[in-house]
Amino acid sequence: MVKPIIAAVGNFDGVHRGHQYLLAETAKFAHEHDAAPGVVCFDPHPRRYFRPNDPPFLLTLPEQRNALLRQYGAKEIYSLAFDEALAAMPPKQFIEGVLKDKLGLAGVVAGADFRFGAGRAGDGAMLENRGEDIGLAVKLVETISKDSSTDKFGSSAVRKALLDGDVARAAEILGRPWSVVATVEEGRKLGRTIGFPTANMSLGEIIAPRQGVYACRASVGGKTYEAVSNFGRRPTVGAESPLLETNFFDFDGDLYGKEIEVEFIAFLREEKKFNGLDELSAQIAQDCKQAKEILSR
Repeated sequence: MVKPIIAAVGNFDGVHRGHQYLLAETAKFAHEHDAAPGVVCFDPHPRRYFRPNDPPFLLTLPEQRNALLRQYGAKEIYSLAFDEALAAMPPKQFIEGVLKDKLGLAGVVAGADFRFGAGRAGDGAMLENRGEDIGLAVKLVETISKDSSTDKFGSSAVRKALLDGDVARAAEILGRPWSVVATVEEGRKLGRTIGFPTANMSLGEIIAPRQGVYACRASVGGKTYEAVSNFGRRPTVGAESPLLETNFFDFDGDLYGKEIEVEFIAFLREEKKFNGLDELSAQIAQDCKQAKEILSR
């Protein structure tokens, strides 16, 4: 017999520690109702719909987000298309027509500050009251805060940390290092000529972190390697579009067209323009040495 689903509702960008807590509470609530835990999320992110001209801001693309949601307990993931119809939908219609009728949920779990429906008119109280009327179990969860701080765990706090280059703070909020998953692209192959071949990745809709050099761990084909990455415009070679370039330590092989995950461990230095390739090569060697020292701790 297929169990009914009780789902957490939200955007879940980054699947940070606040999201993880919500997912854990969803699993408990589902167990109490002999149901399976799930998630209802929105694609594209509502911010992209309402502010289409914003620069890229996502912490995770949908595929990586969904993998993380499953890792933290979601048995079913419902992705709702956030379009004009959903944006204009009255809150009660969203509860009854979408959560109850379309998705057939037995219950929902949401943060206490959850807002939904046209004009963000729906809130937790409405969700509880209407849910009770239509047989939809509802649980509201207070968001958790950072240790000894009033700042709550949130995607916005992670974005600010990444823009500052503070990947350690981002990892604290996420409960793991922030990472990018993308496919390696053909590049100019300049790195090979100076002894440091790199895997090049465009971030697309992923937020651009502070430009500079990072100590990283990079995974491909089920194996993880220590690495150093540069994100930026590569001023020494006259490039224009920001690109993530990752040099794997102790790796020999072709990465073109392969999907890799790059975890950002520590910020090393800002990007700068060097007086030629010899100076650039010497600095990269120093970056690699520093990154190895950090990653060995």
